Amino acid sequence: MQPRNMSMSGVVDLAAVKAAGEAKAKAEQARAQAARQGGTGAVPPSALVIDVDEAGFERDVIQRSAEVPVVIDFWAEWCQPCKQLGPLLERLAVEYGGRILLAKVDVDANQMLMQQFGIQGIPAVFAVVAGQALPLFQGAAPEPQIRETLDQLVQVAEQRFGLTGLTVDGDAAAPGAQTEAVPAGPYDALLEAAVRALDSDDIPGAVQAYRNVLMDDPENPEAKLGLAQAELLGRVREMDPQAVRKSAADDPADVSAQLAAADLDLVGGHVEDAFGRLVDTVRRTAGDDRNAARVRLLELFEVIGQDDPRVIKGRGDLARVLF
Repeated sequence: MQPRNMSMSGVVDLAAVKAAGEAKAKAEQARAQAARQGGTGAVPPSALVIDVDEAGFERDVIQRSAEVPVVIDFWAEWCQPCKQLGPLLERLAVEYGGRILLAKVDVDANQMLMQQFGIQGIPAVFAVVAGQALPLFQGAAPEPQIRETLDQLVQVAEQRFGLTGLTVDGDAAAPGAQTEAVPAGPYDALLEAAVRALDSDDIPGAVQAYRNVLMDDPENPEAKLGLAQAELLGRVREMDPQAVRKSAADDPADVSAQLAAADLDLVGGHVEDAFGRLVDTVRRTAGDDRNAARVRLLELFEVIGQDDPRVIKGRGDLARVLF
């Protein structure tokens, strides 16, 4: 069976900003508790690979995913590809030095977990980050591909969810692996203020907090993503979906209606529809109307993530109608 990849950018949806703040807070609480107990919270390398069953899944996977990305290896004793992939994942888990935790699930003994994840064949590899599950690949993938996928997972976990991983005891951690908590960054307070504003339904406050970060650091990825999401939430919160969609269907030339409908498309998970609607609007219009549709499309690209294949295709479609 050929491996099936999934872009890491798909892990972030409209709830991701809140999830990121909660995950960072939980990780900081865990480190603070370890410090109060007189320890560093360090784990031995052997603890980076764990066997998980249905009874312990909430504790060992969901809760731990607030500290470190948890990679789940669904396997079975009779599965020959599993016998190739399993040892490789175990070796990589130790090599990554606490930046990931590998949870091994025997599907024969845990049928309910297999059903909940919608697994059709094994080996199947998923990840859970800040409580959010996403598929990584299926089948015995080659090591370079696995490394690339894990690197993307670690990057997303650090940049978007503030997960700094586990501290590993001894000298077994990989060179360059993170073995202690990262000091608070210069924009952490502002980013946390934005999360608190979102929690209290203060969309304008969140928007301003993200803009404050971007004034000093225009390329800050968390602030760019958060601003795009907060502005989108602000636009759709007062919409009447039926009225918006009727207006867009009745008058394709109504640019404001098309922009509003595209926002609803995206929030509803219809990403390609949102992009296609705005590309068509750019194609049909000129002047200020065309620029408004183009700018909105670029904003929605930010919400999804620039590396997402749908965004890459959308950029190509936009370029063709512009030039």
